[in-house]
Amino acid sequence: MTTQQTRADARPRAHVRPGRFELDAVRGVVAREWILYGQSWRATTFAAIVEPTIYLLAFGFGMGALIGTLAGFSYIDFLGTGIVAVSVMFQSMMPAVINTFIKRRYLRTYQAVLAAPVDVREVVTGEALWLAMRAGVYGCVPLLVAVAFGLRPGPGAFAVPLIAFVAGFAFALFGIWISSVITSVRSMDYVFSGLFTPLFLVAGTFFPVTELPDWVQTAAMANPLYHAVELIRGSVFGQLTPGSVLLHTGVLLAFIALMWSLACFQMRRRVIS
Repeated sequence: MTTQQTRADARPRAHVRPGRFELDAVRGVVAREWILYGQSWRATTFAAIVEPTIYLLAFGFGMGALIGTLAGFSYIDFLGTGIVAVSVMFQSMMPAVINTFIKRRYLRTYQAVLAAPVDVREVVTGEALWLAMRAGVYGCVPLLVAVAFGLRPGPGAFAVPLIAFVAGFAFALFGIWISSVITSVRSMDYVFSGLFTPLFLVAGTFFPVTELPDWVQTAAMANPLYHAVELIRGSVFGQLTPGSVLLHTGVLLAFIALMWSLACFQMRRRVIS
């Protein structure tokens, strides 16, 4: 065996052409995040519960006293179902942007992980899966708060955790891709102000999208959060039709496929190159 062959065999898996996608490697990434979560779950849980609850109580009772009903629902019921989707986005996308950037840029966590038999695709998938599972649980908190204040959900509400998981996976991948595009911590200001705010304002969270100008309604159709809101609200109130389920789910799945491809491609460039 030549010296060049020996060096080639010794190279980390991340530096060679990616091979088969390994589920065991994905589970390893998720397990690592679960262990780390055990050290910070109190602070994470506190923020995940208190923030959406304040939103719901402040807007639900404050604006609800002025609005009364909206789209045939009491305003707090309308808002409570929308806040679920917003909470899922914040619980998945924000950690994906911030934590992934810090791990890659400063802690060099991914460079260490990729020294093991783990590929970039498996790291990205594992990170997103963990954030999606966490968001799927925490995202249901506003719904429980709304139930405590009078919301009477239908049987479809049992599908909310699954919808929250799918939406959380989509937004986590979106956040991972963003974290691999930005070049500094200061760039996050543009992301949070210029991207997060329009996403949750033009998603039917606080008011129906149908009340907006036609061009804004068209833009909302490209907003994955809008489709998550529609799926969650429709499930809770039993208003989903087969056509709407296919439309909203199809958009989320297409968004997942696009973001997974972009996140894996850009993360590979950042970590390996």
